[in-house]
Amino acid sequence: MYQDYVHQLLRGVIEPLLLFLIAEVPMHGYQIMKEVERRSRGYFQAKESTVYSALRRLENKGLVSSSWQQGSSKQRKRSYVITGEGRQVLAEKLAEWQRFYMASSRVVGDDSLALSTGISS
Repeated sequence: MYQDYVHQLLRGVIEPLLLFLIAEVPMHGYQIMKEVERRSRGYFQAKESTVYSALRRLENKGLVSSSWQQGSSKQRKRSYVITGEGRQVLAEKLAEWQRFYMASSRVVGDDSLALSTGISS
């Protein structure tokens, strides 16, 4: 049950997370998936299908572009780069996340959130 909830949360935020990572440096899909897991310290364990579906949606929306790159093992990998429009959408999403976090914190109270999650402010 808990993992289902986390998976649903991740599905709701996967696109902005991918945009954020790709904005830092162009990456291929598997690299993105591993970076999400690493930075979340294993909390987010995105399935390949979730990541690649999100990347396709972002590309269809014009927020990222992709090209095939030759890998070190002579295997071709699709590398993703954020577009100008993608950077604009990312900025809007990050601002909305900040407002969402602040509103949620006011509802539960910062101290309550810190105590129940073990997060200190």
